[in-house]
Order: sequence, then structure tokens, then C-alpha cells
Amino acid sequence: MTSLHDRLDLTHGPAWANRLALAPLTNTQSHADGTLSDDEYRWLVARAEGGFGMTMTCATYVARAGQAWGGQLGISDDRHLEGLTRLADGIRAAGSVSSVQLHHGGRRSDPGVTGVDNVAPWEDPERGVRALSTGEVQQAVEDFVVGAERAQRAGFDGVEVHGAHGYLLCQFLDGRHNHRTDGYGGSLEDRARVIFEVLRGIRERTGPDFQVGIRLTPQGNGIVLDEGVTVAQWTLDSGLVDYVDMSLWDAFMTVGEGEDLLIDAFTGLERGRTRLGVAGKIRSAQQARWCLAKGADFVDLGRAAIIHHDMPRRIEQDSSFAMAALPVSRQHLRDERVSDTFIDYLDAGWPDFVAG
Repeated sequence: MTSLHDRLDLTHGPAWANRLALAPLTNTQSHADGTLSDDEYRWLVARAEGGFGMTMTCATYVARAGQAWGGQLGISDDRHLEGLTRLADGIRAAGSVSSVQLHHGGRRSDPGVTGVDNVAPWEDPERGVRALSTGEVQQAVEDFVVGAERAQRAGFDGVEVHGAHGYLLCQFLDGRHNHRTDGYGGSLEDRARVIFEVLRGIRERTGPDFQVGIRLTPQGNGIVLDEGVTVAQWTLDSGLVDYVDMSLWDAFMTVGEGEDLLIDAFTGLERGRTRLGVAGKIRSAQQARWCLAKGADFVDLGRAAIIHHDMPRRIEQDSSFAMAALPVSRQHLRDERVSDTFIDYLDAGWPDFVAG
């Protein structure tokens, strides 16, 4: 059986030293203009030093109009390059593969931060959301591609395209609302078109050793499970990505009325040389091994990686290691190189995470 600490080879770029990846985690630590802060640098490099095979940034906006919260890391402008280059160098020096998650918030952006109206595939006047024109859809594709080119210039090993969690690319997949008639809405094939244009553009305009992945949502946000499975299979078949990262919310959940596991709907797909990762409440060595036994090639760790910057090393040393119980103290988090800014975000948004 595959071990969590077996090397993971991908079609493009460097192998990962193990099957444990840092999940892309919102942390609000960047400067107001999207440039990297020392706190965010320390947070991410500590995870690389802690043994993660792949270390990924938070969702990083590719266009200012796509910024979804204050303190979000940016890759929309060359002014972001200096910090991104420093980060790529730091992750590499720590022995981990590096990736930027490319993101656009769409209707979930924050106009109080961006200074412009939110945009989406469809109009939503009650929320002040304007529908993208066809030309603006094509510009959004270009923004993702230019973001990937900028990540490559900064020295990152790859990028992950954020197509999940109800953000812009995921919004195009929403069958309830996306009834566009310009080739980017209506049928599932047309709703998924923008995703494949982004992936194709990135693959064509980055080097042969640059890794490309995508994060997808299996269901919800207007996506039914059958369509989520179909899009995942199309992506696995496309030859455009090195891996598909399924954000399951809970990797152990069942679906429907029976005992069918959500993870099985994706690990059972034909994938050729494309790798498949899963995320969702994986907080122990045993749970991570279970995901590999179910057929995943790698797992993403989120909360466990916040609580233990060296979770992979701890698992390697103790095959029964599990994340410490929540809540944890502010001092514990500071010792794990989590800044007070990030701690405040966790305390405000994640119940029972921070003690006191």
C-alpha cells in the first residue's frame, strides 16, 4: 500500500517528497496592496520546513476586482513579484515544492476592498452584482494566465487554479443561475468552458517543468454531484493538469440516502498519469492513510497544518499521530508561527478554535 511518505511524481515539474500537501488557507496576513508580509512569509516557510511535500499559498487574487477580503495575497501586478520571489525562494530552500493558488472572487469579492462593483456570470441586482460581458470573461481568463506567468517568473514550481467554493470559476458551473448564451453558460460543457480556457492558456504559456493543478468542488454552489463528477473526469482526461484537488469539506461523508462515500465518486475515476488529491477534515495519520487506501494520491491538510507546522514530520515519527484537540491557546499558535493577525481571523471566524 502507498505510504504517506512515498514520493509523488507528477507529469511536469519536481516530485513531491511525500503525499502531504498544505491546503490553501485564508490567513489575512498580507499588506493592504496584496504584497507579501513577513508574517505570511514565516507562516508558509515554517510549513515547508515542517516537511510538507507541497506548500501552497492562500487564494491569491489575479485581478484587483477579484479580491475577496482584506489582507489577501495578490499576484495581479508586478509590484507583487518581489515578495512572491522571496516566498518561492524560502519554500524551495526548506525543501518543499511551491505553488500559488490563483483566485478570483467574482460575486464573492469585497467591493469595500476593491472599490468596484462585483461581477459574476449572471446579474444579481439585489447584491449589486453585474454580469460579465463576453469580453470581460475573456479578460478574466487572461488574468488567470498572466497570474500563472507571474508565478513562474517569481520562481514557483506551479499554480493551482481555484475552481471551487463558489468563487468566480465555480460560479460559471452553477446550473441554477448561469444561463448565458455566449458559449459560457447553459449546457454543462459551456458552463465549464471558461475553466478549460484558463487551464489551456496556462499550459501553453508556461514552461514544460511548471506544475498545474485545479481545485474543484464536488457539489453545492449550484453544482449537483453528477455534474461535479463529470467536470472532474473531463479535467483528469484533458492532459492540461498534473493533479485535481477535490475539496470535499469532509473526506469521510456519505452522500444521498445510502452509505455511499463521497470520496469514492472521485477516487474511482480514470485518471491516467494525472494525480488526485482530497481535502476535508483530515486530522490524523490514520485518516490520511485511509484516504490513500481509498485511492487518493495525496491529501491536503488545513487545520492540522495550522496547529502543527511540522505535521508531516510528526506523522513520520509517530504513525498514530493526531492533531491536538481544539481549542488551542494563542501562545500555542504563536509558537507554530501563526501571527496575531491570523489568530484574530481564526478566533472571529472559526468557533472553538482559539482558547480564551
